[in-house]
Amino acid sequence: MKTVRCGRSQYRIPQTRTSILFSPLTAFALGIVCALSGCIHIQAGIAPTAVQSRFYVSPQGHDSNPGTLNRPFRTLTRAQQAVRQVNANMTGNILVSLASGRYRLSRPIKLIARDSGTNGFLVIYRNMRGARPEICGAVRITGWKRLDAPRNLWAAPAPPQLQDTRQLYINGIRALRTRGLLPTRMTQTSTGYREATTAMASWRNPSNIEFVYTGGNGLWSQPSLGLGAWTEPRCPIAAIRKRSIIMAEPCWRNSTRRVKLPRKFHSGRMANLVGPGHVGKKPAFVENAFELLGTPGQWYLDRTRRMLYYVPRPGEDMAKADVEAPILTKLVTGRGTAQKPIRNIRFSNLKFCYATWLSPDSAEGFSEIQANYTVTGRNGYAVQGLCHLAPGGECPFGNWTQEPGNLQLFYDHHITFTNDIFAHLGAAGLRLGDGSQEDLVLGCIFTDISGNGIELGGVDMPLAPRQARTDANRIEDNHIFNVATEFHGGVGIDVGYARRTLIAHNQLNNLPYTGISIGWGGWPDKIKLPGQANYSANNVVAHNLIFNHMRLLADGGGIYTQGLTGPSLARGEKLLSNVIRNQYGSGHGLYTDNGCDNVTAKGNVIFDTNFDNWGGRHRDYYHNHRGGKLDNFLFEDNYWQQGDPDSSHLGVILRHNHLIDSLRQVPGLILRRAGLQAAYRNLLNVRISGTTAPDAPMRVAAWAADGTAYVAWNPPVSDGGASILSYTVVASDKKQIAISADNFAKSGYVTFHQLKRNRSVRFYVFAVNSRGASPPSLPSAAVTPRERIIHVPGVPRLLAVRTSRHTASIHFRNPLHGGGAPVTEIVLKINPTGRRFLFAGRSLLVLGNGHATFFTVGGLKPGNTYQFSIAAVNAAGCGLFSRRTGIMKP
Repeated sequence: MKTVRCGRSQYRIPQTRTSILFSPLTAFALGIVCALSGCIHIQAGIAPTAVQSRFYVSPQGHDSNPGTLNRPFRTLTRAQQAVRQVNANMTGNILVSLASGRYRLSRPIKLIARDSGTNGFLVIYRNMRGARPEICGAVRITGWKRLDAPRNLWAAPAPPQLQDTRQLYINGIRALRTRGLLPTRMTQTSTGYREATTAMASWRNPSNIEFVYTGGNGLWSQPSLGLGAWTEPRCPIAAIRKRSIIMAEPCWRNSTRRVKLPRKFHSGRMANLVGPGHVGKKPAFVENAFELLGTPGQWYLDRTRRMLYYVPRPGEDMAKADVEAPILTKLVTGRGTAQKPIRNIRFSNLKFCYATWLSPDSAEGFSEIQANYTVTGRNGYAVQGLCHLAPGGECPFGNWTQEPGNLQLFYDHHITFTNDIFAHLGAAGLRLGDGSQEDLVLGCIFTDISGNGIELGGVDMPLAPRQARTDANRIEDNHIFNVATEFHGGVGIDVGYARRTLIAHNQLNNLPYTGISIGWGGWPDKIKLPGQANYSANNVVAHNLIFNHMRLLADGGGIYTQGLTGPSLARGEKLLSNVIRNQYGSGHGLYTDNGCDNVTAKGNVIFDTNFDNWGGRHRDYYHNHRGGKLDNFLFEDNYWQQGDPDSSHLGVILRHNHLIDSLRQVPGLILRRAGLQAAYRNLLNVRISGTTAPDAPMRVAAWAADGTAYVAWNPPVSDGGASILSYTVVASDKKQIAISADNFAKSGYVTFHQLKRNRSVRFYVFAVNSRGASPPSLPSAAVTPRERIIHVPGVPRLLAVRTSRHTASIHFRNPLHGGGAPVTEIVLKINPTGRRFLFAGRSLLVLGNGHATFFTVGGLKPGNTYQFSIAAVNAAGCGLFSRRTGIMKP
């Protein structure tokens, strides 16, 4: 065990059993604050002990009081005024202590440089000992009455403060806006759609209705929609005129148009280089329509009639329920300047809750590019972020609109959030934007957030001067889960351009998409150009635990990084001893995407990710290299199922990585150190709200032929606070099948037999936890189990075997010809032992013909030679075997 000291903090660096896990280079990286400009931000969490002034705040206080313990202020605004009167030349910390209760804000708390701590002392907003204060941006909804007994539909008047919101909470549990399928067939037009009937012509408040486009679930019967499998764009309707649906502008234009690259690039690509240029022929579902009311747990706000409608979940008593409607879009906001930043403020043991975000309700909608960045503006599709790649393009490249934070700060130094809770929020939880330096987010909980959990830095100033950079910030020991609950392309921690960042010992779980995303601007490598030059350097992502992610979207991973990460491998990004497991959707564990350069990955554990553990190699266009030089990567001492052999080729170095088929083969120290450290593991036991039945499963897909149907789906975005125990799948002809959550995780689908031929059928899925069953999912598309001949599948392609002493990793692609039915299992035979294995799972269903996957088998003998034979299985049976020989390492 080696110790690296920097300032007042120490990092203990473990060693593996087989080789040194961290080199001196990595020790330098973990002490990044000592590099270049000295040990500055390590001390962000340490406050001097002297106290100059104390103020107290209580919901039962009064702002005419002096702010003492016995006569506290009532509002934080009044406490902020009191701080400004005494903080000009501080001789000790200023403490603002909050009693228990809900502090309802009528406007955001706005911080400026004048609110800063001075002379190295802090202004600290904290709880009183044992108190649980909540800083809240909602109004309580009362006066509920049952409007329709058969449907159990309740209504309440909207108070004057509530003009619009996208969220509603019942006893601290998020309700869902109404949603459903299109009521009629639609044909797309230049301005929207034309209905086959007038089914939607009479729907009330058309401008409240939203069409949602998914990236497809990757299953054999689900086409890819949306603006990429990693996105879920949304556009409101502007008007409905008989059978014509006019979509809101500029959202429609920004979601259906792209500018092609100039001819000189010899490419048919669009200038933004990110994903497709059109949302698809029709939305996946409709949201926020009064006519869709009826499902328990769903609600609707009629802005015109000033009424709220809700169908309660079982057990909810609307006469007693605490119903909260967020009305503020910001709880805390602050903007210093490069010359006068906001500095030396700490928020500790506070709960920030109940805020919304209204831009997606406007004509801008939510035209997502990636990680909740959107295309906005009248001609956004043609100019925004396109720079030199399009006529009139705005620079810098990739500068699309970042999702705001319900708490957000710019040009801020030494701002600390410790042991806080960020919950029930409608945008990103916390945004530390441009000019954020030496900030610390430590021991906090981020959950039930519509978008990204934490945003650090931006993408608007890649070559910012020193004072405007995002620099030397730390995000440590936080529990981030169930975020991106509404804008599913969001991530747990999103970092744009930044340097000397430390993201360490966080636990991120139950996420619809990626865990940690860091870096930007690398897409020009698709057209043989360098990615956006930027100041990023010496960022470290270490000892994080990431699991149960990618539950809904695809083409992401546990840690996703792209673009130039630093000027050299020594000063580039370091991914160290992270544990990534149980990744549901397709993608990579460590995803080194477009233009990603100068990344070191050491000591990471990547297990059960379905697809490649890392990806991928790309040409280096940053340095005008000839001879096919690749972007620099060093992958060393990682534990994974991929089994790539050691190599050093054109800048990509793989060495001393370990092939595993069980987490038991990973050094226990790495597993124990990943995630929250001992002092913060109590965060895992904190209950933010009560438990309820899960949300409905999503993206149900089906395939059928000859009396048989296969049904697959994605787990609910929210499990209701209790683990999913099982699923029940119900056909429209009333047949049903139950499957345990464990078995579904292994197989990825269920099979219905003896269906009536030539009769169409749909399928609905219910998720079940200890509190009961979810509402039904939206139905699958109708399928008809017609009589047709299907054949056994062809031979699996590109079979490769990679070996260690005891374990073999079997890589392949699905057969080019599936026989007219999906491949559902892979049979493996190992000779001369005669051992046989059957592998199933969702990864087989999403493969198609172009994507490789792998599985591992252990218990083999060192030095022996084995023949590995695999065959694909579909409803018609087992196809032909493909064979490869593997020699185990001695």
